[in-house]
Amino acid sequence: MKILNRTELKNLMQFNEQPCVSIFLPTEKVGTEIEKNKIQLKNLIKESEEKLKKTSMLEKEIPKLLAPIEKLLDDNMFWSYQNDGLAMFITKGEFYYYQLPIKFEKLTVVSKRFHVKPLLSLFNNNGQFYVLALSQHEVRLIECSQFGATEIKLEDMPANISEALKYDEQEKQLQFHTGTAGGTGGNVRSAMFHGQDVDHKNDILRYFRQINASVVDFLKECKAPLILAGVDYLLSIYKEANDYQGLLEEGLIGNPEKLSTKEIRDEVWNIVEPYFEEKQKQASALYMELSGTDQASNDIEKIVPAAYNGRVKQLIISTGIQQWGEFVSEKNAVELHDVDTSSSIDLIDFAATCTFLTGGDVFIVGAEDIPEGKPYAAILRY
Repeated sequence: MKILNRTELKNLMQFNEQPCVSIFLPTEKVGTEIEKNKIQLKNLIKESEEKLKKTSMLEKEIPKLLAPIEKLLDDNMFWSYQNDGLAMFITKGEFYYYQLPIKFEKLTVVSKRFHVKPLLSLFNNNGQFYVLALSQHEVRLIECSQFGATEIKLEDMPANISEALKYDEQEKQLQFHTGTAGGTGGNVRSAMFHGQDVDHKNDILRYFRQINASVVDFLKECKAPLILAGVDYLLSIYKEANDYQGLLEEGLIGNPEKLSTKEIRDEVWNIVEPYFEEKQKQASALYMELSGTDQASNDIEKIVPAAYNGRVKQLIISTGIQQWGEFVSEKNAVELHDVDTSSSIDLIDFAATCTFLTGGDVFIVGAEDIPEGKPYAAILRY
């Protein structure tokens, strides 16, 4: 099983093969209820088979395509380690599955692209954030959502201040051996570790600048908020080193070395939840302000071409509703379908994917919270 991160999600979004099968089901973690997981999956496999028969795929090829999923039905170890939901994606030669902290609604979609909308609550602008847990002895970058947390290992990020300053010292020695004056070089090196407060702060600042460079490089395509966790004076110094624009002013104060990844996420969620709620309110308010102009739309026939062409700045949707149809890129036009056919895609899912891939914000909300009562609302860049 692979870990679902932004890179994995983008990989799923960019598949364009016929057919792609996407399966979602809620799962139980323990006890006799685990058997229900298998029964649900068997039913969704059968549903997928029926949908595949309506495509151009040869009927004899269908069992071969679905064989990797069928194989999991008899894997007791697999079923012993479940989360709240299971997402599966299969196409010719490729199979991915993810055990996730989301209670999915049962769904199977057969299309020319993977259906990823139910995953977006892990990554969109009302759930994803990062925590940078700082101390002089260790540093942890934690990718979080309202559902869970995963520690991210960055190869070029120093593990602690000793490692960071060791590299710094090696660089100074290299400069010394390639032309730095001996006396000056010696004075600088000997000053690095003396006990004066100003020098100690400078050491920490150099340490944090190395961390910042690694974090910014990792988050360069991301707009998710970053929250610091650490003792107060360290957070103050890190803010001097920081140039990631998504850093929130408020941090988690205290020694993070004593806290698990989950405990840090739980504590920080209390800080970041109001931020997400405000962002969502601002998006809904902006939509209502722009409603009736060319910069806002709840017409799927306008939203999809705009999203495809990178014009959607913010998209507000609900995951439990599908709008079937086709997007004809040559005509930049949408064809709506009353039912799911062999050529259909979920146009809401497609618009969300395009918005995500072109740097727009996607808000996943309850259907009742979408402005003007439709299952989608878009704010356009132009």
